[in-house]
Amino acid sequence: MAVPTDLFYTEDHEWVRVSDDDTAVVGITHFAQEQLGSIVFVELPEEGGDVAQGDPAGQVESTKSVSDIFSPLSGTVIEVNRSLVKSPELINTDPYEDGWLFKLRLEDPSEKDELLSPDDYHDHVGEDA
Repeated sequence: MAVPTDLFYTEDHEWVRVSDDDTAVVGITHFAQEQLGSIVFVELPEEGGDVAQGDPAGQVESTKSVSDIFSPLSGTVIEVNRSLVKSPELINTDPYEDGWLFKLRLEDPSEKDELLSPDDYHDHVGEDA
């Protein structure tokens, strides 16, 4: 499994793509969705709500378990992926594009320095990556 090199990662298997305009897109990694199995429901944060780095921002329910989604960065939720309400399996089929979860207007873009690089994330998941 390839780890995209244009993203930052958390130890809890979230990914984040930070834009030049201090916005970010958040999702869960290919590794995470494989571990969860078939995703059947997603609870997303409220648009306009604030999230803090490391705090729960939603949940993903699969045929195996329910897992919290932790926000990799602090900010205001500016958009959620409404497609996931009817088609949560998009996370399984395309976790880095169509399966994104939510977008943030970042409170402190320097928080990304606390996240894992692609190489660090690959090392974190080991041979399973």
